[in-house]
Amino acid sequence: NPDDVIREYGADTLRLYEMFIGDFEKDAPWSQESIKGCRRFIEKVISLYDLINGTGSTPAIEKSLHRTIKKVGEDIENMKFNTAIAAMMSFSNDVVAAGSITKDEYVTLLKLLCPFAPHIAEEMYERTGGKKLLSLSEWPEYDPAKTVDSEINIVVQVCGKLRSQITVPADISQEDAVKLAEADERIASLIAGKTVVKTRYVPKKLVNIVIK
Repeated sequence: NPDDVIREYGADTLRLYEMFIGDFEKDAPWSQESIKGCRRFIEKVISLYDLINGTGSTPAIEKSLHRTIKKVGEDIENMKFNTAIAAMMSFSNDVVAAGSITKDEYVTLLKLLCPFAPHIAEEMYERTGGKKLLSLSEWPEYDPAKTVDSEINIVVQVCGKLRSQITVPADISQEDAVKLAEADERIASLIAGKTVVKTRYVPKKLVNIVIK
């Protein structure tokens, strides 16, 4: 019963739950566990206040924040509210893992959360020193360059069998990818003394080295 949820968990929890349980345009089963999960997320956002340290940006979570801004904004426009909330949940986990968040980053998170849980977002914004209504502030902007991985992991195969994995620049050339793959310790030992017949590079996915 929605009234019972509001009494026990609060209006913000119910709002989050209704948007999180699935596609907004489709029916979804009532889940008490999901309600509790939404409440835990709100509590986590509140607890992040205690991790605030300084202003500006935190290198460890900067890319995650810009990706979250992008994701939430796009998902709201497309009425994909469940995945927008999931993105904020994931970002909050990144903050906990990093151990800190700046005041500016925390306020950005509150701005993203405000359409979904306005009461707690406004309350926490006030705690940070905010003077006006958060809901009337400008929507956060993201830097596209900070939403793209600078490094990627690609697998290395020898004769079609997975043998290793290497980290390379996202824009690496085929020639350099093959060189790094062949220099990998495990791969180097497998191809030592063998003749490399051909190599194949699937951009951002794999290097396959065929030997005989």
